[in-house]
Amino acid sequence: MLDGECGPPVAGDYRACPEDFAVEECLDFAPQGEGEHLWLWIEKRDLTTAMVARELARLCEASPREVGYSGMKDRIAVTRQWFSVQLPGREAPTALVERLAALGIRVLDQGRHPRKLKRGVHRANRFRLRLTGAAVEDPGFPARWERLCRHGVANYFGPQRFGPDGRNLLRARALLARGWRKRDDRDGMLLSAARSFLFNELLAARIRAGNWATPLSGEVVMLDGTASQFSVEAPDAELSARAERLDLHPSGVLWGSGGSVAGGEASAFEAALPERYPALCGGLERAGVRLARRALRLRLADPALERGDGELWLSFALPRGAFATAVLRELIMHPGL
Repeated sequence: MLDGECGPPVAGDYRACPEDFAVEECLDFAPQGEGEHLWLWIEKRDLTTAMVARELARLCEASPREVGYSGMKDRIAVTRQWFSVQLPGREAPTALVERLAALGIRVLDQGRHPRKLKRGVHRANRFRLRLTGAAVEDPGFPARWERLCRHGVANYFGPQRFGPDGRNLLRARALLARGWRKRDDRDGMLLSAARSFLFNELLAARIRAGNWATPLSGEVVMLDGTASQFSVEAPDAELSARAERLDLHPSGVLWGSGGSVAGGEASAFEAALPERYPALCGGLERAGVRLARRALRLRLADPALERGDGELWLSFALPRGAFATAVLRELIMHPGL
């Protein structure tokens, strides 16, 4: 956590019920109106994305592979996102909307499209979160919130990536120790948990060093809200000013094979990972996972804070792959964060 002049967070509660945690997926396009894939704009409550996908496949008498979605959304939440179902040459089953509604799945819109909805094509997620507990009356809360809005948020992977009590990471260690080969989709999730842990460790080291938001020599920086990146041999005043404005962010490695392009001071932090975690790093390389990069910092888009009777409501948007829990951990103390 980034304590400081605002004081450390105090105890607070979030997600006491699904309605306290609202998420809406943001796409940059909409269905074209024709094609063999039926796209459904769905609101789900207390259901995982995978649960909805299975029900769509069952009700539409389709293979699970013929159901598409862009991102995995939280279960204990009210979330809105697009799904697609391949229905070549046929209409949707009669009363599909009503049968989904009986399962707690509301269809808000629908349309045809030529292609399946693929993973990771959404641009961002918009959140609206309700906080309660002592944090509501904490005099330091508004200052911490303002600091996050001005200076950004550490882009940690959230605890949900590691499973209850971090068991996904324990399973990942065992999987990599015996040698990875794809058995089912859960094994891919375990590889992701290992990479996420290593990234979080790198980010924590940069925070301790006080340079997580400051481009170093040899840094690979990423443009805000995009995957565009470029290397910096030696940061200058203009680059530092852009970082201060949150136009760009330092990045960290998502471990895998291929070799990092970071150099100078930035590479020293990344080189420390295989020294501290040789089994994880070596196992990911042997598994054939390709190295990638992730921004160390997030910018809150369109942030808003509303105060109610014994509650606070936070609204903001984050780029895909970012976790709202990374924002909350800087604002409140909670065992789930």
